[in-house]
Amino acid sequence: MTSLSAPDRPRRFVSCVLTLALTGLITAPLAPAVRADAVPVRADVVCDIYCDARDPATAAGDRTPVSATVHGRTLRLHVSDPDVMGWGSIEGGRAGDEVWLDRSFDGGRTWASGSRLGVTTIPAGSTGWRTQMYNVDDWDNAGIGALRACGRAGDRPEIACTGWARNDRNAASRSTAAATALMMLWDRDTGLFETDGWWTGANALTAVIDNARISGMGSYRYAIAETYDKNVGSRQGQFRNEYLDDTGWWGLAWVAAYDLTGDSRYLSTARADADHMRAYWTSTCGGGVQWNTGIAYKNAITNELYIQLNAALHNRIPGDTTYLQRARVGWDWFRASGMINSGNLINDGLNDSCVNNGEPTWTYNQGVVLGALAELHRATGDASLLTTARTLADASTSSTYLNPGGILREVNEGDDCDSDGASFKGAYARGLGRLNAALGDHPYNAYLDRQADGAYANARDSLGMYGPHWNGPRVPVASGHGCQHGALDLLNAAQAS
Repeated sequence: MTSLSAPDRPRRFVSCVLTLALTGLITAPLAPAVRADAVPVRADVVCDIYCDARDPATAAGDRTPVSATVHGRTLRLHVSDPDVMGWGSIEGGRAGDEVWLDRSFDGGRTWASGSRLGVTTIPAGSTGWRTQMYNVDDWDNAGIGALRACGRAGDRPEIACTGWARNDRNAASRSTAAATALMMLWDRDTGLFETDGWWTGANALTAVIDNARISGMGSYRYAIAETYDKNVGSRQGQFRNEYLDDTGWWGLAWVAAYDLTGDSRYLSTARADADHMRAYWTSTCGGGVQWNTGIAYKNAITNELYIQLNAALHNRIPGDTTYLQRARVGWDWFRASGMINSGNLINDGLNDSCVNNGEPTWTYNQGVVLGALAELHRATGDASLLTTARTLADASTSSTYLNPGGILREVNEGDDCDSDGASFKGAYARGLGRLNAALGDHPYNAYLDRQADGAYANARDSLGMYGPHWNGPRVPVASGHGCQHGALDLLNAAQAS
């Protein structure tokens, strides 16, 4: 497949005028993918290489990624990748049967209610027909789109639709295809993923930034500045809030943004985030950053992020001693805290008696520490840090509890993509990938490849969206940015290995 980044795509606009009739909401008793609560999104003409409503006879390609049936009729979505357009067809029908396209700019969650792009009917004397071609993407408005073909028998009310699919723009590899699907979930108005993803949004943005660095595809770099500009003043400003782990995630996102762009304001914000966390390092349990500004709980993830963020800042600020000292003290405290259990897995935190609370060994607790130790090793050159990290990574990658059947599964993994836990495996893969890159023998290549192959084969739908279970089954729910960035983190790590 070819990759066509937005800034470099050919632009050959032609004038076109199209009137789109707005009717009522579409219901679909025969097709679960069609939602009765679809809300209006966009119904205007889109121009890319060509404008909407182009004759399929001119198409430079014809790929049919998805199909569906309704009362013996076959509906197909056709995609012309060179034209970045698609059209719908209906076959095996009779005069009066309808076919049209839906277009979505948020991964199929909503579409232009009632627009029925290119709606047409089979003419007398024919058994099939097709719509005109419509653009998949709306690049002028940062709209990363998807199409599906819908239709019905002329004498029946039931509607069926194919699955959602798109052209192969910005999908030259598994990771860039996953990044493109993830960016469908980025809200152009808020600069966040799916409107309100906060700490999970930081992880999603980090995955997109990492993909730009690893793959070389820079089509979505615009999201970095827009996310920053639209949210830097929210909450407590500078991406700080009362949850210190949230602040740590954002701090690391801005370190990644600085690495990719060189823009010093991102590094300044990362420093503000680290300083905010440091203000809540307390003497309870002998040290450590508490989880929340008003809650004394000392947990693993907050302190792992604190170590990594401070070490990362030292590695990017010439002459620094302050952040390095914080990272060293943070690791010394964490290593002695008791949160690393006898099996070299890390539990959630410490109880009121300041001993390991035995709470779950969430996957992200096993992974962030690996990235932290790799960053601290870069800062200090202390080989023992990588030795310890390898011991921890060996424990998590070989754990049958965390890897039933050899594929990573979150503790108490659910079928949804909206919970906090949907993001955990991505953070694990990211941390393991960073350690793997820091080790000369790259010992986790095979593990990362196995995870990536499993997710690609078992958790991916026709749109390139990933569900929660990397070893299947593919659950029939819409993906969310937690699942999607988790898969992207994994594919990034595997590509870099």
